[in-house]
Amino acid sequence: MNTQLRPEIIHAAIQGFEAQKQQLDAQIAELRGMLNGSEPKAEVAPQSGTRRKVSAAARKRMAAAQRKRWAAAKEASVPATTPPTKPTEFRII
Repeated sequence: MNTQLRPEIIHAAIQGFEAQKQQLDAQIAELRGMLNGSEPKAEVAPQSGTRRKVSAAARKRMAAAQRKRWAAAKEASVPATTPPTKPTEFRII
């Protein structure tokens, strides 16, 4: 018997366990609701596809911080040399 698991089997097992976990979470929430004497409600699992909302002020702070980081990186990458001088003219006699 082959004891190595193929990636397809592992992915299927993970999906099955995730489904069981969601069912168990719903049952636990129902039982907790019964303990509290309130109406049972299902807990909402955080969704991985949602984006968080950032205020305009926070976006401005983030943009300013990024500009500061870029300026520091640009300053560090440019060598501190003197500006090139104008070449002297040579005359052929």
